Amino acid sequence: MHFPRLPDWLVYTAVVAALLVAAVGRQEQADAPAPPPPVPGEEGVPLGPASPFDPSVVVEVPGQTQPGSGTAFSVADNGVWLTARHVVEGCGRTALVVAEGRGVAVKVSIDPAGDAAVLTTDGGAPAMPLGFDRPLRRGDLAFHPGFPQAKPGEIASRLLGRENLVVRGRGARTESVLVWAEVGRTDGLKGTLAGLSGAPALDSSGRVIGVTIAEAPRRGRIYTTAPETVQGAFRAAGRQPASYAVGEPIDAQNYGRVADSLRRDLRVAQVVCLTA
Repeated sequence: MHFPRLPDWLVYTAVVAALLVAAVGRQEQADAPAPPPPVPGEEGVPLGPASPFDPSVVVEVPGQTQPGSGTAFSVADNGVWLTARHVVEGCGRTALVVAEGRGVAVKVSIDPAGDAAVLTTDGGAPAMPLGFDRPLRRGDLAFHPGFPQAKPGEIASRLLGRENLVVRGRGARTESVLVWAEVGRTDGLKGTLAGLSGAPALDSSGRVIGVTIAEAPRRGRIYTTAPETVQGAFRAAGRQPASYAVGEPIDAQNYGRVADSLRRDLRVAQVVCLTA
């Protein structure tokens, strides 16, 4: 793969700037509490379709974009990536970090209906497979590799169900999202998961089942896009993910090692946003 060099200041300025807050509109710094116990009779039940009667969570998004960083991941090896909409929306310049002090400029296509964005670059990394061909079930595990607090890290979570994310402020909308209980994280990672926004949510086969978009630290909750949001983002961008990609099996014992491998291969990369 080939990535052109960007000026060092473009990368370093964004990395040391204020981090984009993963808990959209929330500033909590508390560590996640213990996850709730499984509900008898609900574990393994297929997740139903989105409904306007699903519980709602309201978030406030500031009107002015702030410089910061998040996570993106490759979905086609010719230079197509996916991240969270709020990571890159309104950025004057956006770049993927490909090595220390090196980055590549990206073209951004915002999904108008959900918290997802498609990025394109001149050159790419091995694609990650999408896993939308089987129904999700309550209690399913997911793994989120990325760059929390602008450093390599990852978390594990368990699927609780659906909620409606009501966004107020910039990009106001209501979208169905998946809600997960955090059940594990990188040793030594304390406090906010800011910077993990845009990370893939991976199933046990290493396939992408959503994009990490928000956290509620005091509740120990992680929010990801629903599968239909990701599919809509590709349609809006006129892009297609790879159909040939293969993932590595992942579980509660090896997810740290798998995450390190994904970052090393640049299948998962840091994305930085500058407002000027």
